[in-house]
Amino acid sequence: MGLAVDAGARLDRLPISSFHYRIFWLVGAGMFFDGYDLYIAGGVLASAIQTKFTTAPQNLQFISLTFVGMTLGSLITGFIGDRFGRRFTYQVNLLIFGLASLAAAFAQDMNQLIACRFVQGLGLGAEIVVGYSTLTEFVPPRTRGRWLSMMAFLTVMGFPVTALLGYLIIPAWGWRPMFVIAGIGSLIVWYLRKNLPESPRWLESQGRIAEAESLMTLIEKEAAGGRALPPIVVPAAIAQVSALDMLRPPLLQRMLVGSWVLITINTLIFGFVIFLPQFFLRQGLTIASSLAYTLVLSAGSLVGCALGAYLSDAIGRRASIIGASVVTIVTGYIYARFNAASDPAIVLSVGCVLIVAIYVQTAILFGVYTPELFPTEIRLRANGICNTLGRGATVVSPFMVGALMTSYNLPGVVWLMIGLVLVQILMVWAWGVEPRNRGLEDVATAKA
Repeated sequence: MGLAVDAGARLDRLPISSFHYRIFWLVGAGMFFDGYDLYIAGGVLASAIQTKFTTAPQNLQFISLTFVGMTLGSLITGFIGDRFGRRFTYQVNLLIFGLASLAAAFAQDMNQLIACRFVQGLGLGAEIVVGYSTLTEFVPPRTRGRWLSMMAFLTVMGFPVTALLGYLIIPAWGWRPMFVIAGIGSLIVWYLRKNLPESPRWLESQGRIAEAESLMTLIEKEAAGGRALPPIVVPAAIAQVSALDMLRPPLLQRMLVGSWVLITINTLIFGFVIFLPQFFLRQGLTIASSLAYTLVLSAGSLVGCALGAYLSDAIGRRASIIGASVVTIVTGYIYARFNAASDPAIVLSVGCVLIVAIYVQTAILFGVYTPELFPTEIRLRANGICNTLGRGATVVSPFMVGALMTSYNLPGVVWLMIGLVLVQILMVWAWGVEPRNRGLEDVATAKA
């Protein structure tokens, strides 16, 4: 990293100011609609199959092609974001899924809806990579876990908001208004977000020293608010890395950890959580009751993200991930053992604890841990590859879940989740690094 600007050290010592809140809310608004669009599938597909607009095999294609699009979007964005910058990338992807959402609202048949969903997936996969990575490069290390977990909180808010709107809108007006809301909201944020700055860390890593220095001067002036800033603590110089370094230790182990934890959490969400309305329909509940159950459980997602925001800085990333994983295994076993969907008491008690544990992991793994693992010059590429493998696993998970539901009902699905989480615990314990209270440049060279 060049020493002419020391963007990382200068950003890390800034007091929290209006600058940080502006970055958070403008990036976070796009992430909210990303989350809204992700979770829209559950209620939409349950409604579409009841109105004969779709069939069960087409529903699986809808979900699977969403993830194909997200997989490609994650991979492409990583390379574009490191080559052309964070600012350019997060504007393009938001425009893509905003326009595709509006097109989906007017689909004339399920094949058209599936095609629109694939295009949406390209933007959705891109947003989750560039949004978290961008915020990572702006916020100070002492509260970075909290900021990024709260970004995940905004993203996950799409779950209860989708569930609430689905409960209020779908039984009366059908599923099309759900896509209209996503499209209009995304395009409004796209317009507002045009004035977000580029990352000074990225500018410096690209050798664009004058631009990085000019931007840092403006950021420091706003953050200082007329007061003296803390002194700059310049870290020891570190060698720049290239994409090939991702194939060699220690980055190789980080790639393996980042990929597996995202495979696991994607499968937990999109092989279990997003299927909740359909699980309940299979147990004989009406569409309204199914959406009401999902709405109640979705409250646990916000509790989980808020808890993750506290734990990630209070006890660290690794301890939080492993602890939440253990809770997931225990409550998942109870949920499967007692066939929760047939007992409302278990749905509302054990089910909520299970959702909380899953979303503690969601907040930390998506929002905090994976973007922190890699140096600035390859952050989006490495994070994009990890997300690509995570999304790639969910391309097949709808079909796996469908087969397990047919043969083993809900317990079969839960046992798959438990197996993935067990491996996650072992990998984070053996190879995971701890980024708590460390600058990104320190984490880049950390051994543990």
